[in-house]
Amino acid sequence: MNIDTTEGLRELYGAPSGRASKKELSSLDKHAANFIRKSPFLVLSTCDLNGKMDASPRGGAPGFVHILNENQILIPDSKGNNRVDSLSNIVATGRVGMLFLIPGMDETLRLNGSAVVSSNPEFLTLFSEEKNPPKTCIVVSIEEVFLHCAKAFMRSKLWSEESKIERSEMPTMGQMLNEQIGSFEKVESQEDMVQRYQDDL
Repeated sequence: MNIDTTEGLRELYGAPSGRASKKELSSLDKHAANFIRKSPFLVLSTCDLNGKMDASPRGGAPGFVHILNENQILIPDSKGNNRVDSLSNIVATGRVGMLFLIPGMDETLRLNGSAVVSSNPEFLTLFSEEKNPPKTCIVVSIEEVFLHCAKAFMRSKLWSEESKIERSEMPTMGQMLNEQIGSFEKVESQEDMVQRYQDDL
């Protein structure tokens, strides 16, 4: 049966209790800020005006996200494929959600808020030492931030050696894309793709 009301969910799950109901903050404390400074990776979630959702990976050296103050962070829009899905959604709705990860750590940090795409030179200067400095950055005004428990990562054993697969167990990106779009172009090898990507890192 489909559950289509919040009341129906609460009948099944009850209310959050203890720390789960109290942990949500409206700005960065020292622990949330420390988490962001140590994180090399996040997943950015956005939606368009029709509610079409999108989730995009973002990465860099630990601390690639700049903390402007306790209420705002800056995410550089590093060189990519120019689809600008996330940026287009932010321009349309001004809303974002994100999940910060630290390799080896099962806990994550969730952050939600309003956002704008900015080409402000003062902001971009903060990323000027990057190999490929960004053309824009995402300015996020924090509304909700909280630590998320370790259960999902413990269940998945994401960081354990036993969970890793050999890359050869999956087709290359070139093979998968060619089949998905019906292309008959020569398939790019995994090694060639990695080498080509080096210039964009």
